[in-house]
Amino acid sequence: MCSLSDSVTLHPIPPPAFGRGEAGLLYSFASFSLQRFLVEKKTQQHYGREIYMEHYVAGWKGLIKLLNSLGSVFGFISKDAASKTQILMNFLDSKNGSEYATVQSMVKFELDNELVDVNKKGIYPESGCRTLLRLHRALRWLELFLDRLRTSKEDDKTSVMCREAYNESLAHHHPFMIRKAAGLAFYSLPGRPGFLEVMNVGSPEQVVAMLGEAVPLISEVYTITEELYQKHNLLDLP
Repeated sequence: MCSLSDSVTLHPIPPPAFGRGEAGLLYSFASFSLQRFLVEKKTQQHYGREIYMEHYVAGWKGLIKLLNSLGSVFGFISKDAASKTQILMNFLDSKNGSEYATVQSMVKFELDNELVDVNKKGIYPESGCRTLLRLHRALRWLELFLDRLRTSKEDDKTSVMCREAYNESLAHHHPFMIRKAAGLAFYSLPGRPGFLEVMNVGSPEQVVAMLGEAVPLISEVYTITEELYQKHNLLDLP
C-alpha cells in the first residue's frame, strides 16, 4: 500500500471496535474507514466537514475487495475504481501531497493553480478533481444499491435492485455498449439469500443492521462531495 508523504498532517480519530474480522469488508468500510476520514462535526467543529483523502481511498479499497468477492459481474467497476484510487494515492505521495490531504484542499489547490479541465479542452485528464469525480459517481450507485438491499424482502431480486441503482446513477455517464453489457451482467447476480451469504458478514439480520449503519455514512460522504463539486461547477468534468 502506498504511504502518505510526511507533509500530510492527519487528525486521528480513534477507530471503533466492531470485531468483524477481515470478512466483513463492507462493515470495515462503513464503520472504520468512513468514520475516520469523515470529520464529525459534533466533536471536531473547527475542522468542519472535511473528508480526508487517505481514508476515502482506504474506504474504496475495502469496497473494491467486496466487489471482487462478489464475482466478475462487478469487474468493470472495481478495475476502474482501483485505477482511480491509485492515481489519488500518487497525488498524496507527490511533492504537493499536503495539498491533497482532504478533498476540500485538493479542489482549492487544483482550481487555484488551474490544474482542472473546467473549460473541457481535454487537458489534465488525470487531475485529482476529475479522478475523484469518477469514484464519486460510482459511490452513488453503491449507495442506491445497498440501500435497496437493506430494505429488500427475501424474494426480491438483487439483479433488479442493482440494475435500477445503476440506471439512476452510473448509466448516465457510460456509453451505450457499457450500459448494455452491465445490464446483461446484472442478470447473473445470485438471489438475495445467496448474495447476503457471499457478503460474509453474518445472518441476513446482521447484514441488514450493518447496512443500516453503512448507508447513511456513504450517503453523507456523497452529499458533502456533491455539494462541494456543485459549488465549483465540477460535476461535468470531461
